[in-house]
Amino acid sequence: MPIAMDITLVSYFLGVATIFLFYTWRILNWLWFKPKKIEKFLKDQGLKGTPYRFLYGDLKEITQMMNEAKSKPMNLSHDIAPRVSPFFYKSFTTLGKSCFTWMETKPVVHISEPSMIREILTNYNKYQKARGVNPITKLLLRGLIDVEGDQWVKHRKIINPAFHVEKLKHMIPAFYASCNEMIHKWEKVLSQQSKCEVDVWPYLQTFSSDVISRTAFGSSFEEGRKIFELQREQAGLVVKVVNSVYIPGSRFLPTKINKRIKEIGQHVRGLIKNIINKRIVAMKGGEPSHDDLLGILLDSNYKEINQHGNNNSGLSIEEVIEECKLFYFAGQETTGNMLVWTMILLAQDTEWQTRARDEVLSVFGAKNPDIDGLSNLRVMNNIFNEVLRLYPPLAILRRLVHNETKLGNLTLPAGTLIQINTLILHHDKDTWGEDANKFKPERFYEGVAKVTKGQAVYLPFGGGPRICIGQNFALLEAKMALAMILQRFYFYLSPSYSHAPHAMPTLQPQFGAQLILHTL
Repeated sequence: MPIAMDITLVSYFLGVATIFLFYTWRILNWLWFKPKKIEKFLKDQGLKGTPYRFLYGDLKEITQMMNEAKSKPMNLSHDIAPRVSPFFYKSFTTLGKSCFTWMETKPVVHISEPSMIREILTNYNKYQKARGVNPITKLLLRGLIDVEGDQWVKHRKIINPAFHVEKLKHMIPAFYASCNEMIHKWEKVLSQQSKCEVDVWPYLQTFSSDVISRTAFGSSFEEGRKIFELQREQAGLVVKVVNSVYIPGSRFLPTKINKRIKEIGQHVRGLIKNIINKRIVAMKGGEPSHDDLLGILLDSNYKEINQHGNNNSGLSIEEVIEECKLFYFAGQETTGNMLVWTMILLAQDTEWQTRARDEVLSVFGAKNPDIDGLSNLRVMNNIFNEVLRLYPPLAILRRLVHNETKLGNLTLPAGTLIQINTLILHHDKDTWGEDANKFKPERFYEGVAKVTKGQAVYLPFGGGPRICIGQNFALLEAKMALAMILQRFYFYLSPSYSHAPHAMPTLQPQFGAQLILHTL
């Protein structure tokens, strides 16, 4: 018996030891051996890169350099990449335009060659959206921006009607009403004087969120406002989490931030679901569909299901909720940011501000802007193109390859993150000339295709089939707002303005946008 027991114990301990060694090897392979092997593989292809550091990769240095950059404002210059993307800017400077860095244990290959960028953005099935290492980001943005393959095709087809030019015409009154409210607030501030300092950034945020509330949910405008406030808070918390090392399973830990992110997610989902349920009940009761984004989306979804006689051919209620959340976040961020940087740049360059105002007054006079007139504002088009070049909404675009992939002369291992540094690309002197960091709207006089020579080097809304579906919506809204502002105000930078662009996650003025407003 003792001998049999000894054998059993030995077998047991050997089994435990084998399992322990197996998992120890897997963990070590994941954290060290595999990344080091990939590092050598990439270097053997002629790519320069940062050395892999255990577990963290470059995250510590990225965070440290970002915090240092954000600790103080910069000089009044459009050469903003060293502040917004300090680590990646340094990497490009020291390693070259095509190089690799590390996002924890994953290699990040930086691509700057226009032909490769076009291939990445065109082949959306091969190069899929990378939501980041930490899966908690999915609580913030899902929907069309997140789905892949056939799911993306289905979502895009159903959502497309909401952004058709004919539908956008019906949203002009909502653009006007929201902008009019903002202008009345500014006029009230200026009622006792002809000029006054105003931080226009919070007003523009409120304006763009009000537009989304009105155009997305129509009569449920006030509920929409609450959704936006919650999503803004959630975005700030998600950015904090993303800038720390991700430990698998950490999103399930009951930390204060995790709990609040999930709590907001549930609250927003509940608010949107209530609005959708009311709308569905009204539609079933025979009410005509609304011309707001939700109404068009539900109508398009209903037609798709009826056409195929199958609920699976349409979007589920959960998917509709995610698309509504995406309307809110992407719509507000894009237009609000574009407008604030446009006002800051025109406040610096008052000659271009005068040109834009003269054009608006020649087309509309004191009348309310209409869609036909807005479509013919050539000077304003050039200004927005240049603003979006210098201050694109997103500083980077990321894609992920799931299988070993050939890209140009590179072979990329499975699991590689591909990064297109939009901000740095937009400021590249080899593409744009020695004046790449200057505000020169005239460079776009002959159109985007002419100045870029048809290359994929200008990507304010992304590119390829997955280009931002809401770009026409955002540009039309921004034109309406700027036209109405120019009709009523002259503005220049306040001495208290501190130039501090930062990614949060979109490009925003860290310390506000203090301008001196004059009534005309």
